[in-house]
Amino acid sequence: MPRRPGTTGPLARLVKTADFERVLGARRRAATVHFAVHHLAARPMAPGKADADRPPGKLSTISDAAGALPVDDSSLDDPPEALAWVGAVVPKRHARRAVTRSLIKRQIYAAAERHRDRLGPGLWIVRLRSPFDRSRFVSAASRALRDDARRELESLLEAAAAATRP
Repeated sequence: MPRRPGTTGPLARLVKTADFERVLGARRRAATVHFAVHHLAARPMAPGKADADRPPGKLSTISDAAGALPVDDSSLDDPPEALAWVGAVVPKRHARRAVTRSLIKRQIYAAAERHRDRLGPGLWIVRLRSPFDRSRFVSAASRALRDDARRELESLLEAAAAATRP
């Protein structure tokens, strides 16, 4: 049974913008024609930590700090204990159709799940860095596109895992 995003286990998903910014600021571990992978040997930021530096939102109706706590305070705990946290970045400029972006993200997360034992601990982001040839992949979610993305992601994560081994 697949795990929900952000749950505990050996692989979890990155969800906070601040974590994405931190990892994308780190150097690339590996790259292929269409993808690049970034790694940061760190843990995700604690919930609320990145938001503390920002001014309160304009739409907030909360006037005091006591009312700012969530109803369910489980989000105040440390991030889940996972070996690796994975995020996917698929910009619209490289994959115009939403169905293509979703297909590529699913392939990224599936490949990361297959390589979870080889990926070192920390934060990992796989990003699409160039578009797939639209003349070669006419359908936005074709089997050929899925298979090519899967093959390329396999080689990318193999190279990234090898680069992080001591």
